Amino acid sequence: MTNVLHQLCWRRLLLLPAALLLTVSVSGCRVEQTSEGELPDVDIEAGEAPTYDVEGPEVDVSTEERTIKVPTLDIEPPSEDVE
Repeated sequence: MTNVLHQLCWRRLLLLPAALLLTVSVSGCRVEQTSEGELPDVDIEAGEAPTYDVEGPEVDVSTEERTIKVPTLDIEPPSEDVE
């Protein structure tokens, strides 16, 4: 129980200076807008994307005929006496 109270005490001691600093920084200065802002004038000209000359590698795509051995399956239909 005393450990919890000790932690709460330290938290309060750390929060107090932070709260005071925040209060001073917020209330310590006054800001007034003296003139309206304005965006700069910008001229945008049409551009051109770069061009590339790309040559891919030569790929030989060919097929060949192969025979594959497949196992045979003997499937017997169920007898008609099954309910």
